[in-house]
Amino acid sequence: MRHCSVQVRGLLTREELDRYNALMEVGGYLEAQGRHDLAYPVQKEVDLLIQPGIERLKEKGRARDRATQEYLEQKNRDAD
Repeated sequence: MRHCSVQVRGLLTREELDRYNALMEVGGYLEAQGRHDLAYPVQKEVDLLIQPGIERLKEKGRARDRATQEYLEQKNRDAD
């Protein structure tokens, strides 16, 4: 089972994180039993579950970029 990044996990809601952890546990068990055929759909479910966290991370990055741009523009205005 492939884990998502710590940054994405940090942006999941409590409910999403609980579901993520449960699915990872089930998927890990299935892989340990050699049931990769069953672990695959669990991984697909994990991939869908983390999409909102990925979008939140992207938005956080865009907000940081906007704040940096505003800071640089203000700095340039002050220098003039």
